[in-house]
Amino acid sequence: MEQRIRTVRKNLKLTQTEFGARIGVKGNTVTGYETGLRTPSDAIILSICREFNVSEHWLRTGEGDMLVSHSPSQNLAAFFGSVLAGGEQDFRFRLLSVLARLSPDQWLLLETISHELHKEVHHEKT
Repeated sequence: MEQRIRTVRKNLKLTQTEFGARIGVKGNTVTGYETGLRTPSDAIILSICREFNVSEHWLRTGEGDMLVSHSPSQNLAAFFGSVLAGGEQDFRFRLLSVLARLSPDQWLLLETISHELHKEVHHEKT
């Protein structure tokens, strides 16, 4: 399991300290997991899986795909959960708060602008 934990962390380009902070342990604890000196508890394994979208079966056995695939609705739910956890100081929270107050006409205008931007970007590439 230690190599798989290291693989997850390296794929995310996180230091051991950053990885540990996301799952509630210190960086030196992550070092212990990655070297095999420590065995993560079931709670830590579940935290890794939940936080980084990792398959528990893969993490424990090495079998199957590393990442769990989610539906677009599940991805949005996870995104909104992380935005809410970030609180009002998070730019994403403030932006979504503004978007939530748009009228249907303003959403239509935003969609039109988005289409125009897409056309312009596509035109510049050709």
